[in-house]
Amino acid sequence: MSGLPSATRDWLTGPGLNRLWKGVRKRLESNGVQATGSLRLTAMNAQERNDLSLLLGKPLTGTTVTVRLDMLDTRLRASAAGLGLRETLEELGPPLTDRRAARADVAARREQVWSSLASSLDASPLADQEWPRQWYDLLRRTGVPRGVTPEAAIWTLQQAVQVLTTLLGPERGGALGRGELAAMATGSAHGLDDGTWLARLVQRGVALAHGTGFPDDAAGRRALWRLVSVTPDEVSSTVLTYGLRPDGEGWRERGLRERAEHHAEAHLTPRDLHSLRLRLPEGTLIHICENPRVVEAAADAACVQPLVCTSGSAATVVLTLLDALAATGCRFAYHGDFDWPGIALANRVIRRYEALPWRMGTADYEHLAARSQAEGIPQLALDGRPVGADWDPDLAPAMTALGVALHEEATLDLLVDDLSRQT
Repeated sequence: MSGLPSATRDWLTGPGLNRLWKGVRKRLESNGVQATGSLRLTAMNAQERNDLSLLLGKPLTGTTVTVRLDMLDTRLRASAAGLGLRETLEELGPPLTDRRAARADVAARREQVWSSLASSLDASPLADQEWPRQWYDLLRRTGVPRGVTPEAAIWTLQQAVQVLTTLLGPERGGALGRGELAAMATGSAHGLDDGTWLARLVQRGVALAHGTGFPDDAAGRRALWRLVSVTPDEVSSTVLTYGLRPDGEGWRERGLRERAEHHAEAHLTPRDLHSLRLRLPEGTLIHICENPRVVEAAADAACVQPLVCTSGSAATVVLTLLDALAATGCRFAYHGDFDWPGIALANRVIRRYEALPWRMGTADYEHLAARSQAEGIPQLALDGRPVGADWDPDLAPAMTALGVALHEEATLDLLVDDLSRQT
């Protein structure tokens, strides 16, 4: 039941007092819900002056008035409302929020996160080591990720201490798989996957403990795990290759050469790349394509040139292979899709490896566009924001003018011809 008489409520909620209640509500919520301080109203119209005059019990003639909240509280208690300022506002609208108290509560809960972490570290076998204090200070500076509640943060930080104790404590054991370690700590084999806050927490601790920088790529993060005898998943991701003939008499090198002799593609995992001696004759030209269909066509045609496929946006395993080949003095030529993501990928590969553009010029694009139109092939619209080609400033304008996207399949016969030629 309302504590305000009906007629009083109707009058208090009239348009003449709307601005007053809105301003008073904001002021009370910011000052601990206390009827202290004052509120200044400007540019008041005739109805607002009249209603506020009646409420305060004194005539108001100007367009600006300062209302003392303690006096307004007293006036309301003595009026037909019979309630104080806070009670009146809660009768007229939603309950007031003590924002000062709410901020203090948030600060206290945030402080609890760090006091809990400090306690966990002090109670752990890591307490005598130097790096945990650096880790604590670093985490406190960087803070908790947006959207993570204090309760969830406390739990995740405790898990991080548990994992780091397993990896760096005095009773650390032998090698573990990352999924196995994650399941032990979190119940989920994916609890330490790249991108999770827990994985970043643990990796930062490992980096500090070993005096190394925090890596900014997947290969560096895998190397960091290996520092503490944790084996990342090195078999599920692969790079598609064709025609690689590395030197060496190991079974892996012999296997690659045999597949090349039989014109068969090969999928290499990160584990393969760690074990292979990828040494090719210096100056060997490696062609790089974006779509697996090019590799398939090269194998079907018994092409003789070596080929590496990015299979889209070039995962870490692809770059690991290309880095290894570049270290032996190989050269590269790149072809990809004539669309904006394809141009962006080509820029990245060409910049990183100083690769030659392979049938990726303006003339190549215009020839393919005209040929596909003459053959009655449906035209694929070119969507998205244009991306300039580092190797040919005329390519992006030509693509924009024609508005046609061309995938590598449109160039397949020409690419296969190139791959079939002996150098």
